Amino acid sequence: MITVREYKSPCGTLILGAVGDSVCLCDWDNAKHKRAVEERIKRFTRLQFNEGNSDVLNVAINQLDEYFAGTRRGFDVDLLMIGTDFQKTVWDAIMQIPYGRTMSYGELATVMGCANSVRAVANAVGANGISIFVPCHRVIGTSGSLTGYAGGVSAKQKLLELERV
Repeated sequence: MITVREYKSPCGTLILGAVGDSVCLCDWDNAKHKRAVEERIKRFTRLQFNEGNSDVLNVAINQLDEYFAGTRRGFDVDLLMIGTDFQKTVWDAIMQIPYGRTMSYGELATVMGCANSVRAVANAVGANGISIFVPCHRVIGTSGSLTGYAGGVSAKQKLLELERV
């Protein structure tokens, strides 16, 4: 079973999910690709969603509260990233972008050693189902523009403002 529950953040409602002792979902309730992310998680785990609570979700919520209060810059909950090997590689690379910093899709692709695959990297960024914990809001357009974001561009802007050092 994938235990899920809502979290009301200052930027919008998130749906948190956990399998065992790992967070596998932190997605925006209004996300354009929400259904695709949920279906991918169900397909890979062969589990169904069930509303409830768990210890790891409580820890995740406490850490999100600290993050939004400005007292936490990183997370230490166990994450279960569910996707293709390429997507996981992109998500791991995103987690290396320091708090308060941004990186363009092209820079991210270059850092990963696949500068000619910017579009594939961007698609993997967009498929991230563990927002904030995997801080895809730190990935921006080449010109510095706040390109699409699952929680909406205004949520992305608020997150980046929160992280301004």
